[in-house]
Amino acid sequence: MVNPRLWSLIKKEFIQIWRDPRTLALTFVMPVIQLFLLGYSATNDVRNVPLAVWDQDKSAASRGLLASYRAAEYFHLDYEVESEDEMRALVESGKARAAILIPPDYGDLIARGQGAQVAFIIDGSDPTVAGTALASATFIGQAHATSLTMEKLASRGQTAAFRPALEVRTQVWYNPDLISAYYMVPALIGLILQMLTTILTATSIVRERERGTIEQLIVTPLRSWELVVGKLTPYVIISFINMVEVLTAGVLLFGVPIRGSVPLLLLLSALFLVTTLGLGLFISTIASTQQEAMLSAMFISLPSMFLSGFFFPLAAMPVPLQILSYLVPLRYFLIVVRGIVLKGVGMEALLPEVIALSIFSVVIMGSAALRLRKRLD
Repeated sequence: MVNPRLWSLIKKEFIQIWRDPRTLALTFVMPVIQLFLLGYSATNDVRNVPLAVWDQDKSAASRGLLASYRAAEYFHLDYEVESEDEMRALVESGKARAAILIPPDYGDLIARGQGAQVAFIIDGSDPTVAGTALASATFIGQAHATSLTMEKLASRGQTAAFRPALEVRTQVWYNPDLISAYYMVPALIGLILQMLTTILTATSIVRERERGTIEQLIVTPLRSWELVVGKLTPYVIISFINMVEVLTAGVLLFGVPIRGSVPLLLLLSALFLVTTLGLGLFISTIASTQQEAMLSAMFISLPSMFLSGFFFPLAAMPVPLQILSYLVPLRYFLIVVRGIVLKGVGMEALLPEVIALSIFSVVIMGSAALRLRKRLD
């Protein structure tokens, strides 16, 4: 049987949320906007790098080399120049992020079977683009050189004589096309759950204090735990709706595969929600105004976003920051959600993260509830 006092408080909280349509609409629209923006913008996939071409040879051999770069998705041959100054101006202005310079004797050297050199200039002001462009330019050049060697040997009937000393056959599991959205979209579930539950929970209780209605709740027969559960339950439901919303949008917009168990994902998300709700509850005990509560929630959410591996790999961080990241619950939940959605793993593979989240949920929610109880007393 449902506790009538608790049910009345939950119903009252839903009515209060419903009477604020702007916040309610923002709560459901913001996750989709965040998913759309971050899903398309927060990506390490570098494609169509604008390339300036100075072809001084204009032979069939030089056109074949440019065709190799044009066929790849990494470069887009946007500019054809006739001088070094023109090429330099395009790179300096940022219109071209890379440039290729083919010498006038390129075709003759290739025809005679001699080594030909091609200059490839890369704008290093953006390390991400420059690194991908460098690796791609080197790989495409090597592949084209191998193709030329095979053609030359084939013309002599010596194709069988060409055998590489080593052949590496690579396999990419879980995300064969290396699509960044598959990696980012599941992580958005954790980010959105943390931000929404922390901010909404903190501001909800502080709002009661600002309006003076918290005293009315205190004098009611409600117990402390009933007050906490009644205030938090609506936001738990809203958060689960947001999570399903993000998952559905991720599948429809980005084609993200869900390889694991959805019930297991919901169960472990509930465990993570206990932690984020506890953070919001704790903030509500130290903040006096809604503005202060929101700023405090952002103060916690932003560092945890960077220290969780959401944007940057933890292995690339300095050791002190790697150690500090163990105190961030979002770090563990990102491993959980990416493991279930992308890899299809089960509870046995996620046991260390589940234990860590369980410890965080008990410590954070317990401390916040005790502090709130002291404030109410």
